[in-house]
Amino acid sequence: MSAYVIASVEVLDEKEYERYRQEVPSTLAEYGGRFLVRGGTVEMLEGDWEPHRVVVLEFDTVERARAWYYSPEYQRILPIRQRNSRTGFLVLAPGV
Repeated sequence: MSAYVIASVEVLDEKEYERYRQEVPSTLAEYGGRFLVRGGTVEMLEGDWEPHRVVVLEFDTVERARAWYYSPEYQRILPIRQRNSRTGFLVLAPGV
């Protein structure tokens, strides 16, 4: 069953964050990850969550999503995101 990585990102330093944004795609292929949403317009219909930039990645399984997140390739660039944004980051395994 597919799994999704969902992030809400408030970019603090656009110039520095751009480096991370450019490098993420090359870390995904080996783990079967693909972007479903990468930015765009957010319209709140209910609640008080105020997401900024929303990113949704799809993987074949939760295990593949975790393998990508903990991979040396992604861990190498992760500090760039952490230094230059405030982020909520989660993996979701849909239930029935």
